Amino acid sequence: MPIHAHRSEDGQTLTIKIEGRFDFSTHQAFRDAYEHGDENVTAFVVDLSETTYLDSSALGMLLLLRDYAGGDSAKIRIENCNNDVRRILSISNFEQLFAIR
Repeated sequence: MPIHAHRSEDGQTLTIKIEGRFDFSTHQAFRDAYEHGDENVTAFVVDLSETTYLDSSALGMLLLLRDYAGGDSAKIRIENCNNDVRRILSISNFEQLFAIR
């Protein structure tokens, strides 16, 4: 499976790692990674270190995660993007909505 989720030791941060293509084919697995989690989770990290491709449906999935996590008050970091993925996030103005590292 190209999506893996794990919680931090204190249980407050959920990290979702996406391997390969982040597109519509991963929609359900991505939602399952965060929707069936624990109420103690207060922050999310989306690790894109092994993501090779990102399309518009992936951008939509990130927005759904943001809504789920509390909208403007959501604590979500997108980390370890390669140059192509980072460029797509930048063109889409996602720096305004997410902390991107």
